[in-house]
Amino acid sequence: MTTGSPWFRPTNDPTNEPPNHPTNPPAPEPIAAAPYAPADAYPPADAYAPAEPYPYEGPAAAPYEAAAQESPYAPPYDPYEAEEPHGPSPAETMALQAVEPPPGPGRAERRRAAKGGRGRKRGGAGPEAPANRPPEGRPLSRVEARQAARAAKDSVGVVASRAVGELFITFGVVMLLFVTYQLWWTNVLAGQETDQAKEQIEDTWAKGDSKPDTFEPGEGFAIMYIPKLDVVVPVAEGINKAKVLDKGMVGHYAEGKLKTAMPSDEQGNFAVAGHRNTHGEPFRYINRLEPGDPIVVETQDAYYTYEMASILPQTAPSNISVIDPVPKGSGFTEPGRFITLTTCTPEFTSTYRMIVWGRLVEERPRSKGKPKALVG
Repeated sequence: MTTGSPWFRPTNDPTNEPPNHPTNPPAPEPIAAAPYAPADAYPPADAYAPAEPYPYEGPAAAPYEAAAQESPYAPPYDPYEAEEPHGPSPAETMALQAVEPPPGPGRAERRRAAKGGRGRKRGGAGPEAPANRPPEGRPLSRVEARQAARAAKDSVGVVASRAVGELFITFGVVMLLFVTYQLWWTNVLAGQETDQAKEQIEDTWAKGDSKPDTFEPGEGFAIMYIPKLDVVVPVAEGINKAKVLDKGMVGHYAEGKLKTAMPSDEQGNFAVAGHRNTHGEPFRYINRLEPGDPIVVETQDAYYTYEMASILPQTAPSNISVIDPVPKGSGFTEPGRFITLTTCTPEFTSTYRMIVWGRLVEERPRSKGKPKALVG
């Protein structure tokens, strides 16, 4: 074995033993703070307060002494305390809370939208599927435009029902206007016509041009007064509806088989007709007359005063015997000078006729003034 080889040495040579000098062991490195120590979870109470200066610390101890004094596993900070939860504890009773559904259409809505409204065609009562609309800003394609136009167009049933409704509304308005015209406006027009007729009759009497007992159809020749009913109405020749009755006047039966006497005749029945409703309605309340109530007829020469004698509430329109010289049903049995008023009944119809009879009680020349029935 080669002496002095750096790789070999004698095993029993005391001189080769390493000197037994005490050596200082290497100082252990200081252990850093525990990595799991939690940092402060919340900022200080006053985040904007100036930080306090660090206190003065003396010279650091030797590493070995620091390691000897402080355990490497002792945490440099206080132990972390978990913060109490803010919610109620499990032991507390908690009120029920409604869980809000997530925004947007649900699964059922998405299925109906995917079906494209097939459920509406079958049942007809389900909710209508939302229309497939393009996103805003994008123009409609030709197919989409046709679908939109078809959806906006009303069906045949809707158009028909709308037309029928408009017809009924129009018909109702027309009927309302017609009733208003019949019940109100005809009376207004008739009042104007009767006023003009009375003025014309009085002007003719003042001139003295008329020929007594001879008048043209529709020509006024007398004025009738019924004081109890506050009626003052002109009397014209004939019973023509358009020329006489609808103008609010009373018509004298003077044609054909219906010809009756004039007030100035020595004997006979002076019969007249008038409307009970509409067109001035001069005979509307003749059913209120009682025996003895006066009926006065003024002509160019005289006043003829009649007293109401009897009434026939209802008879057929074909019963012309009620205007005979001695009218049947009136209670008169001998010829005399009578007056007969005829009108329609019931009100607002022309189904039957109402008849009122009277007897002449006074003939007074106009030169002597008005009779007592008109003065009182």
